[in-house]
Amino acid sequence: MFRERQRIMSFIVAAVSITSIVLFSFLPLRKEMKALERDMALQQSVISRASYQRQQLPQLEQRLSELQKTVENYDNRIPAQRDLGEFLQSIADLMSQQSLSHQFVEHGAEVKVGDLNCIQVNMRCKGSLKQLFEFYRQLRKIDRLVRLSQVELVNDADFKGQVSMQTKAIIYYHSAEQM
Repeated sequence: MFRERQRIMSFIVAAVSITSIVLFSFLPLRKEMKALERDMALQQSVISRASYQRQQLPQLEQRLSELQKTVENYDNRIPAQRDLGEFLQSIADLMSQQSLSHQFVEHGAEVKVGDLNCIQVNMRCKGSLKQLFEFYRQLRKIDRLVRLSQVELVNDADFKGQVSMQTKAIIYYHSAEQM
């Protein structure tokens, strides 16, 4: 009987020892291991995202370079002076180069918008569609920023291939106080 009690006590001590090891060592270590696994998964996600972004970086740098060139070209096409007479003469010259008839070019009101000054330019002429489209193509190539705000093309009543064009354009320049 003494031996049985000793065995039972040994089993109880062993059970208590195993239980205390499980409760005080294994379970906290398991919780810590789960937390570490979550942290590792989060870090893996951050690393994957950073790797993807690193792969995108050359494309973004190329796009930035293109946008900087565009902005530089944009700024270069806005003169520091008004130069309205020179611009109106270049429009008349373009119309003459394309053999457009009934030419009329005049400037309208001048408006200050933000840090730019804007001048409306009204243009009218007559010619074939081919001549008019070539005029617009050449207009795009001039070294001054021109925004077309309204274009109206009307076929003549006699239907002989002549089209009347009326266009409102906006040109820009920086004021002297900004330079």
